Amino acid sequence: MNPGKFFAELKRRHVYRVAAAYAVFSWLVVQVATQVFPFFDIPNWIIRLVVLLLVLGFPMAVVLSWAFEITPEGIKREGDASPNEQRTRPAAHRFTVTIIVLAALIAAGLMMVRFLHSSAEPEKVGSPATTVDSKSIAVLPFANLSEEKASAYFAEGIQDEILTRLSKIADLKVISRTSTLRYQAAPVNLPEIAQQLGVANILEGSVQKQGNQVRVNVQLIKAASDSHLWAESYNRKLTDTFAVEGEVAKAIADQLRAHLSGREEQVIAAKPTDNPDAYDAYLRARAYTLKTQNTPANYLGAQKYFREAVRLDPKFALSWALLSYVDARGYHTTNLQPTVALREEARQAFETALALDPNLGEGWVAQGYYNYGCVQDFETAMRCYEQARQFLPNSSRIPESLALVARDQGKWEQCESYFSEAERLDPRNVSLLTRHAQFYITLRNFPEALRKLDQILEIVPNDIDALVEKAAIAQAEGDLPRASALLAQVHPSPGDPTAWETLAYQSILERRPNEMIPQLRELLAKPDTGVGYLNGELRFWLGWLQDVAGDKAAAQASWRQARGELEAFRAEQPDNWALLDDLALVSAGLDDKAAALALVERTMTLNSIEKEAANGMQPLETMARVATRVGEPARALDLLEKILSQPGNGALATGMPLTAASLRLDPTFESLGTNARFQKLVAPKP
Repeated sequence: MNPGKFFAELKRRHVYRVAAAYAVFSWLVVQVATQVFPFFDIPNWIIRLVVLLLVLGFPMAVVLSWAFEITPEGIKREGDASPNEQRTRPAAHRFTVTIIVLAALIAAGLMMVRFLHSSAEPEKVGSPATTVDSKSIAVLPFANLSEEKASAYFAEGIQDEILTRLSKIADLKVISRTSTLRYQAAPVNLPEIAQQLGVANILEGSVQKQGNQVRVNVQLIKAASDSHLWAESYNRKLTDTFAVEGEVAKAIADQLRAHLSGREEQVIAAKPTDNPDAYDAYLRARAYTLKTQNTPANYLGAQKYFREAVRLDPKFALSWALLSYVDARGYHTTNLQPTVALREEARQAFETALALDPNLGEGWVAQGYYNYGCVQDFETAMRCYEQARQFLPNSSRIPESLALVARDQGKWEQCESYFSEAERLDPRNVSLLTRHAQFYITLRNFPEALRKLDQILEIVPNDIDALVEKAAIAQAEGDLPRASALLAQVHPSPGDPTAWETLAYQSILERRPNEMIPQLRELLAKPDTGVGYLNGELRFWLGWLQDVAGDKAAAQASWRQARGELEAFRAEQPDNWALLDDLALVSAGLDDKAAALALVERTMTLNSIEKEAANGMQPLETMARVATRVGEPARALDLLEKILSQPGNGALATGMPLTAASLRLDPTFESLGTNARFQKLVAPKP
């Protein structure tokens, strides 16, 4: 058969018409599958199966149209029909009309579904007991597909930047990265993860970096049905990575039908820097800020790379803001040495950030923490945090920071409310949960504190900080066997003084100091320089252990060395009340009464209850210890009665407040044991 006759035969047998009709029908079915099935939570694999069956059915339809004829007597094999027995026009016409009508009905149905889905979709999805916002999303860790596994921080950074841009869209609920960083990339149990995080949608992705080329793959998934809403791949040069982050954020906002203001569109499309080396340093710094343990080493790592980022690009506003935040927080927590120079760097960094970008939410947060942690101007701090809210509507850091201010103002109920708000945005943030637990410890609400710490251990089994806090609570409750069992699981690094001090305190309370003395001696033989003056603090603990062991000469030698080490830091840190507290305790151990009392009185002016309701209790405890040691029992008892009557943090190790049980066990207060006032204080409550 020549080609002309073959095509004429195709036309006579209506193969063209069947193929066209099948294509139209298949297109409509695919539209129904992709648009309507997710609306009814039909799994994604069924959509793929429908598409596959339609593809396989096309050649079958064409073959059948060639092999069979529609005649007035019905369907016959083409060989059985006479040459003059054509398909009836009415039958063919009815077939065509049927397809057109069916197409119109399906198209109308699709338009109706889309209209109902967009205009009448409920704000919450799920059962009444577990409703979640339909515009809520969590961004899971991106898989690092680069050959160099050391480039994992780069994949983390891309994920973090996409999440950061999404979090600046007020119409979305975006879970903070600190709650998602412990999940695997592309996990199999998406519905369970979504339930844990309280979201309706999940974004997965992968990053492959090779030389100057970057490939980013992302897919948006409706978690309840595990159905894909959108996916895209981006192949760009390293210098164009910023554009990808903005494009992804915009596409997700469109898919979730989130309203974007003009300012939000500009923010998510903006480039934080044009310098790829500065951006690389920034990503390395961010990796340190997301580590679980709150140690000086992690603060120093973040500080180092943020400084490098702004050196490479002095106009990198975001990096200036985060450098200020790390400095101010390190100053306040003493994870960085709280020097005048550090405080000045924090101030200059946030001022530079806001001068470069007055609408930078991270800059306002940094200014807030500087006023809170460095100069104790709580009212200004509150105003800065509230200003930041309009730029960072999904930031858990803002309500967390407001909680810390409310705590130090003694506004306990308001503090609890802010912590709860932060946890809704960041439900699996270990650092946030730790601070919430510490808030309950401040109130001596140990059951709630333990509940929070158990949440942490569910997320990060054997987390050292959580185990140490639980052990400290057991010490405060007088349950030394439970504390010992918890501390048996703790193996701290040299740069974790809090854990070492808690271990030392356990040995002191148990009156078994000789087990701990060799360990502290070994630790201090090669001290971690990153912890600064805290090495002198650890040497005070070594002296205390030796004193309890009855080796008075060794204790005096350790305390003299501790005093020398602490004094070396005092000139640079004149307002570091924690350092002055350490010096006061060392001076009391050395029987230098005048110096000890003068030092504590200085700390009480720097950190009073009127200035900080929670931390202001710490110098009072130090004064009670010093007064007991230097022979002023009446003064000590006055202070102890005040301390036990109200909330506040303690002076030792984890900041655990004194309790009646710990007073009974602590050898510092043994000399008060026969005093009637002391016996009343430590008597078990009925």
